[in-house]
Order: sequence, then C-alpha cells, then structure tokens
Amino acid sequence: MSKNFDRLVEIMERLRGEQGCPWDRKQTRDSLKPYLIEEAYEVLEALEEKDPVKLPVKLKGELGDLLYQILFHAQISKEAGEFDIEDILTAGSEKMVRRHPHVFGDKKAEDADEVLRQWEAIKKIEKGEERKSILEGVPPHLPALLRAHQLQARAARVGFDWEHADQVFSKVIEEMKEFEEAFRAKDRRGMEDELGDLLFALVNIGRFIEVNPEDALRKSISRFISRFRHIEEEIAREGKEWADVSLEEMEMLWQEAKEIERSEKQEARSEE
Repeated sequence: MSKNFDRLVEIMERLRGEQGCPWDRKQTRDSLKPYLIEEAYEVLEALEEKDPVKLPVKLKGELGDLLYQILFHAQISKEAGEFDIEDILTAGSEKMVRRHPHVFGDKKAEDADEVLRQWEAIKKIEKGEERKSILEGVPPHLPALLRAHQLQARAARVGFDWEHADQVFSKVIEEMKEFEEAFRAKDRRGMEDELGDLLFALVNIGRFIEVNPEDALRKSISRFISRFRHIEEEIAREGKEWADVSLEEMEMLWQEAKEIERSEKQEARSEE
C-alpha cells in the first residue's frame, strides 16, 4: 500500500484507540449506516458538478470521505477479530480477477453484454445454492427507482426483455390509461397500484435507452430547485409576498428560469 493509504489507516486506528476521539470510538456498524449512504450520495452530487475546474476538487474530497467510511467499518471488524483492510483488499483483488476471465484468463467476451452474462454465471457458481433466483442480490434498501432498474436489468440478462423501444412506450401508454381509469373510479388502492406500474414502466424505458432513472430524477429535482429559487429571488427582489403573486406570474418566472438554463447550456457547449 502507499504511504498515504497507510497513514489514513493509522489515523483511523488512532481515532478509535483509547486516547482517540470520543465520537469515533462510540460508533458501531449500525450507527454508521446513514453516514455511508450520505457519503455515497455526496459522491454522486460531486459527479454532477458542471464546472470542470470544481469537479475534480469536489470529487476528490467526497471520495476521500467515502473511503473514510470503508476504513471505519474495516477498523471495527479488525477490533472484533474478524478481518481488516488488508483482507478487504485481498478479497477484492481476487474477486475482480476471478470475475474477469476474459482479461486474466483464457475466456472470450465479444461485448459488454457477454461480460455481464459471464459475471452472473461466475457469481452463481460462487454463491452455490445461496441464491435461488436471478433477482436475488439486489439490495432491498436501494432507492426504489434504482432497485427497479437493477431488477429489470437482471431479468433482461436471461432474455426477459422487450425487443425494441416501441413496445416499452406502448406499455407506458397502457399503464397510464389504467392509472387514469383508477383515478376516474376514485379507487385509492387501484391508483397506488397503477401509479407503481406506471413508474415501473418508465424505469423500463430508461433502462432500455440506457438512461439511469435515479440519475434522471435527481437532475430533474436539481433543476426544480434552481428554477424555484429563481422565482423566490425575483419575488423578493420586487418586494412582494407569496400572497401577492398569482400562479400565472409564477409560471412566467418559471419559464424565465428555464430560458436562463438553455442560454447557459448553449454557452457551455460553445466553449467546449
């Protein structure tokens, strides 16, 4: 390992030691769960930084925070006499070599799809009888959109998939009609079921055209926040209160924010 990595491991050991940090010492695997998720999402947020100068700075910092969480769990396991960071690195290296026989062995893989099929076949051998379904192994705690995407991808690997995009769009239209029927009938349970089916079908479109639905929705949320803040700023600039602004005026400001976004995108493209 590099000196910097060794130093980080030593820092973690000291933080957890008798003369270390009270907060770090009291943490458990369960208490660290939210931080692990939070740091992973902050890495995703850094990856969406549009400024090419700021992106590497943010990403470096957030990846460091995520690595810290991995070292935290490794140290807790070391203290329990189970394994340490060296064991994690060894297991990871062995797994990557084992699951890439087309690189480190004599297997052949013509494309990425063939790589995934080999990967799943090797995993099945590794797990033995532990997994009885191709759908097992997708973490249940994933965000729902991402989990749906992963489950659909698993099924597609064994041929359970549409042949072309038109079929997926037709399914979305079908689910939208069924949702509308439940809405018209004021069927609360039906609306929930059909809305779920509609969202699932939309995720399928995203997977089919290779657009991650979780990323797409997260970016839409960021755009919503940016546009809504523009409305807030303009209302404040004019010295108005929310009660003084009509929906039509808000919509005009919303469209103004969208136009600003378009202009910024065009400017960014012209500079590339």
